[in-house]
Amino acid sequence: MTASLPGRDRLAIDTVTGRGALATTILASGMVFLDSTIVNVATRRIGIEFDSSFSSLQWVLNGYTLALAALILLGGSLGDRFGRRKIYLIGIAWFAAASLLCAIAPSVGILIAARVLQGIGGALLTPGSLALIQASFRAEDTARAVGIWSGMSGVATAVGPLLGGYLVQHVSWRWAFAINLPFAVAAIYLGLRFVPESRSEEHRAGRLDLVGTLLISLALAGLTYGTTRAGDNGWGGEPIILTVIGAALLIVFVFVESRLSNPMLPLTLFTNRVFNGSNIMTFMTYGSLSAVLFLFVLLLQVAGGYGPLAAGLATLPLTILLLFGSPRAGALSVKLGPRLPMSIGPLLAAAGIVLTARVDQQRHNYLVDVLPGIALFGIGMTTLVAPLVSTVMGAAPADEVGIASGVNNAVARSAGLLAIAIIPPLAGLTGEKYRVASDMVHSYRISVVICAVILIIGSIAVVLTIPSRHPALEESSDDARDRTSDSRPNP
Repeated sequence: MTASLPGRDRLAIDTVTGRGALATTILASGMVFLDSTIVNVATRRIGIEFDSSFSSLQWVLNGYTLALAALILLGGSLGDRFGRRKIYLIGIAWFAAASLLCAIAPSVGILIAARVLQGIGGALLTPGSLALIQASFRAEDTARAVGIWSGMSGVATAVGPLLGGYLVQHVSWRWAFAINLPFAVAAIYLGLRFVPESRSEEHRAGRLDLVGTLLISLALAGLTYGTTRAGDNGWGGEPIILTVIGAALLIVFVFVESRLSNPMLPLTLFTNRVFNGSNIMTFMTYGSLSAVLFLFVLLLQVAGGYGPLAAGLATLPLTILLLFGSPRAGALSVKLGPRLPMSIGPLLAAAGIVLTARVDQQRHNYLVDVLPGIALFGIGMTTLVAPLVSTVMGAAPADEVGIASGVNNAVARSAGLLAIAIIPPLAGLTGEKYRVASDMVHSYRISVVICAVILIIGSIAVVLTIPSRHPALEESSDDARDRTSDSRPNP
């Protein structure tokens, strides 16, 4: 097998096999996105049942995200080496088993440990979804497939608070994890039936970069643990030491990767300006998204008096916009180029999250105080996400789509990890303050200002780095030229 299937063997999106393969990637990646957001709704009930501090609730989210971010590059490399479908399906099974352990956890400590195991499974399957699309579908169908994938995966992210709210309020927070099992079974079945195998012979010949994996894991652990501890204990002693060690190990990781012949993270990827700009925007987007969704759902329950189900329903416009808008945004970006939607989208999203800061103990009317901000935020995200994903993948060399997907996902998860660890303490949300309405409102307003500034910086980065022409069109044009060249008679 090669990095991707030969052009004549690639899948067409409108065939039964193409639809089945795309459904596999949507189900499994959607399960991961669903899980990552559904837990936001469950955190308050988890805190009550286990009498947990805010830092424990942070670790229920960050234990998962830490393992995912630390190992996702390795997951992408394993897929390129041993077969993207194989590693993808192993990851789905692992994730499902860890989800079951989360559902039966008897204490917050065991729940956090199970979430770490869940993150390992997520690291194996997450880079595979985009890599399988990029390697398996025809060039002219890739942008559309990514748009559909982005829309449906985004819907899973948005449906999380809704479904989670119903399960938490009417059944149990434990079903927020158990709900993953039927999705996993369906994804494995479809994957075995419809998804072709692909791998990279170049990556298969080299050694696994275990040193790099260890370094990036320890670096992210130090950064996350240090910043989370600082939220409760202040920036002194242990927290600052751990944070500095984490930052130093990150520098060592980059140095080591530059010296290896077969690194887990090929630094040559970062010689591409489009790839760099797309990942900067990814970091800004998902950092802001993670922090806002985590805090906003909590704000509605603590300050607005919403139940878990009502808090989940509050984000329904985001679901609808992502469902119907993302495939169209992906297709439109091919015609207009990615720069315009990727620069306008974050500005609209920033304006939307600032509007959500209206919510407090007195102003929590859904139509007046909640809906305008959520709707504008949804329009911005819908405009941005599909072009962002297709651009970053289109900028990667064909033989490194697995690791490129891993890099992009690592950037996204690391952004969420660090945003949830750093932004709440910066906004003054520590200890038991999340249970006090006035403290929650004050901290949320500071948080949305920080997130809005981050999104504006991302928009500026897009203008400076992203071209007006879509990478998918460049690839399609290259394929057409190759076909023309192949059809010419030999001299």
